[in-house]
Amino acid sequence: MQDLRYERKFIISELNYQEIEFLIKHNPAMFSEIFYERRVNNIYLDSIDLKNYKGNLSGNSNRLKIRIRWYGKLFGIIKNPVLELKLKNNELGKKLSFKLKAFVLDKKISLNSLKKIFLDSNLPKWLNEKLKLYHLALLNSYKRKYFSSADKKHRITIDKDLLFIKIKDNNNSFNSRIIDKEKYILEIKYSLKDYKTTSRITECLPFRLTACSKYVQGIDILEFW
Repeated sequence: MQDLRYERKFIISELNYQEIEFLIKHNPAMFSEIFYERRVNNIYLDSIDLKNYKGNLSGNSNRLKIRIRWYGKLFGIIKNPVLELKLKNNELGKKLSFKLKAFVLDKKISLNSLKKIFLDSNLPKWLNEKLKLYHLALLNSYKRKYFSSADKKHRITIDKDLLFIKIKDNNNSFNSRIIDKEKYILEIKYSLKDYKTTSRITECLPFRLTACSKYVQGIDILEFW
C-alpha cells in the first residue's frame, strides 16, 4: 500500500505558462523547481481492440496503461528507454518499470522490432507473454517542469507543447500528427498517507480537477483528425 499514490490532474487553458508557474511558486506549500525542464516521450501499446483506451475512457475502477518512456530527443537513438505499466484503482495508482535495450525510433520502427527489444531486455516471462497481445497505438511527446513542496510530500508537474503522432505496427511515416500549444496539464502527485493535507494546496489553485489521460486525448484527437 505504501507504493500507491494519488495523481490529480488539471487541464488549464485560461492562463498562460508564467501565470501558472507564479501560482505554484506562491502556494502555501512553498513549491520550488526541482529539476530542469525536459522533453518526455512515450510509445503507448494497446490490444487490437484498444481495451486499455476503452477502459480509461469509460472510467473503469481498475485501469492499465502500457508504454515505453524516454527523455530528450523524440527520434533517433533511444539510449535509456523504460517499459512502464501504470496500474490504477479508482484514484490510486502505482507504476512498474522495466529497463529496455536501446533502440532506434525512425520510419523503420515496427511491432516486430520492438518485440525483439523486449526479448533482448530480459523482461519477466509473464510480461513478455502479455506483450504478445499488444500493438503500437500512439506516440506522444511534451515538455515537462517539476516542482516539489517544501516538506517534499507533494510534487507538481506542468506539461506543455503536447504532440500526438499516429504510430502503427508497420510502415510508419509519422505524418499524422497534431500539436496542442493552447493547453497545459498540471498534475499533483502524493502518497496515500498524505491525502488529508492536500486540500490546503488545491484550495489555492483556481483550476478544475478533471479526468485527463494524454493517451486517451491523443487517440481521440488523431481518430477524428
